[in-house]
Amino acid sequence: MAEIFPLIDEVHRIARRAGATIMGYFGQSPEVREKTDSTPVTEADEAADRLIVAALEALTRDIPIVSEEGVASGRIPAIDAGRFWLVDPLDGTKEFIAGRDEFTVNIALIDDFAPVLGVIHAPARGESYYATAQGGARHETEGQPPASIAARAMPKDGAVAVASRSHRSPEVDAYLAKIKVKSETAMGSSFKFCLIARGKADLYPRFGRTMEWDTAAGHAILEAAGGSLRTLDDGPFRYGKPGFLNPPFVARGRVS
Repeated sequence: MAEIFPLIDEVHRIARRAGATIMGYFGQSPEVREKTDSTPVTEADEAADRLIVAALEALTRDIPIVSEEGVASGRIPAIDAGRFWLVDPLDGTKEFIAGRDEFTVNIALIDDFAPVLGVIHAPARGESYYATAQGGARHETEGQPPASIAARAMPKDGAVAVASRSHRSPEVDAYLAKIKVKSETAMGSSFKFCLIARGKADLYPRFGRTMEWDTAAGHAILEAAGGSLRTLDDGPFRYGKPGFLNPPFVARGRVS
């Protein structure tokens, strides 16, 4: 996989271009439709998807691309080799529709069914997170040089927990009730993984439905920063599962 790691800068550029496309629709009351899985989709999702898929095809013609909108329209490539791109062109569509800035562009590369490269770009916030398995994790604010980031060990006075704004479940409440939690923040999209990777939060439990394109980029960044994403029984979190459906998981910072 050594030949893949230099791609991170180009994938970051692709994510930023997709973010600029999305921002052209932000605050413009875009048409909202419901997909067959009852999730919303907008013109911004579809425009960003077209841009990313075309750019990745030009960049790595031999690596299949699994994107949220592609799967929704029936474009599901063979991934038996275990190497493929996972794309969520607009993660946090509900936040985007509501006019909040907590939406992201997610692009991840999977190899041997595990994430080895991830980019998360938050266009309304003007910031990006990106990482490779060998190169560490970085945070970049628009106009500033990138800075290395690292997850932190759980503070002794309690965890800072993050949870989904739009998909909170009673199971999450029950899980957090068993842990010493100092504070809790609700927010949308994969930005929650970024806060843990940056050492600004410690724990993100998720029991509700998520798809592989929701987690792959954040998983790559979090692991490169020293954190982890595991199943509830502390098993490894793999990709290429039937239907691309994730099990419940817990994302954590560094284990002390």
